[in-house]
Amino acid sequence: MRVVVFSGAGISAESGMPTFRDEDDGLWSRYDPYEVSSIDGWNRNPELVWGWYLWHQQLASRIEPNSGHRAIGDWEQHVDVQVVTQNVDDLHERAGSSIVHHVHGDMFVFRCTACTKPYTEPLPQLTEPVLELAPPVCECGGLIRPDVVWFGEDLPEVPWNAAIEAIDNADVLVVVGTSGVVYPAAGLPERALAQGKTVVEINPEETPLTAKATVSLRTTASAALPGMAQRLPFLLG
Repeated sequence: MRVVVFSGAGISAESGMPTFRDEDDGLWSRYDPYEVSSIDGWNRNPELVWGWYLWHQQLASRIEPNSGHRAIGDWEQHVDVQVVTQNVDDLHERAGSSIVHHVHGDMFVFRCTACTKPYTEPLPQLTEPVLELAPPVCECGGLIRPDVVWFGEDLPEVPWNAAIEAIDNADVLVVVGTSGVVYPAAGLPERALAQGKTVVEINPEETPLTAKATVSLRTTASAALPGMAQRLPFLLG
C-alpha cells in the first residue's frame, strides 16, 4: 500500500514551533506576518526577514519531533510512505521519514538572491531573538536568503512535481495539521479526491477539506497517528 502524508504547520506546532499565525513570544507581534513571509517584505526590509528566519531556523534545530512525526517515520516499517510537507523545518527527516518533499522550501538551506549560488558559510548563533540583522552578502554582491517560498513566489518545480507524482500514485492520502487555505499546495487533497482516492484528514479544527474528506478526525497528529498504519488498509475496504 502506498501512503502519502500531506503535513502543515499544525504538526510542527505540537513540537513547539511557532507559526506565522500564532507567534506567541510577542517580539514580532507589532509586524504584519506578511512582512516576514513575502517577497515584498524581504524587498522592503531584508534585515527584519533575515532576523526572523535565522532565529526560527535555530529554534527549529532545538525542537524535537513529536510522536506524530515519529509515527509517520515508523510507518515505513509497514507501508510505502512519502511525505509532502508545507513546513520548512526538518522534523520529518529527524523523525525517520526517508522521502520528504518540501513544497515550500527548506529553512536550513540558504542561497544568493542574485546568482542563486548555495551559501554554506557559518551563520551567527543567536541566543535570543533579534528584530533586525543584516543578511550575509554573496561574493557576487547579492544578499543571502533562506531557500523558502514566500508569498509572491512560485513553488520550486522539482519538489512540486514530485508531490504531484506521489499523490497520483498513492492509495491513501493522510492530511495532517494544515488549514487547507494556502494554494496551490492546498489543492493537492482536492486532486486526490478527484481521482477517487481515500483522503483522511486529521486536524483539531474544521477546515475547507473537512466536508469532502473520506474520514475527518477532530484530533491532533500526536493523538491520531501512532498506530494508524495498521488501520489504513481498512479505510481502503
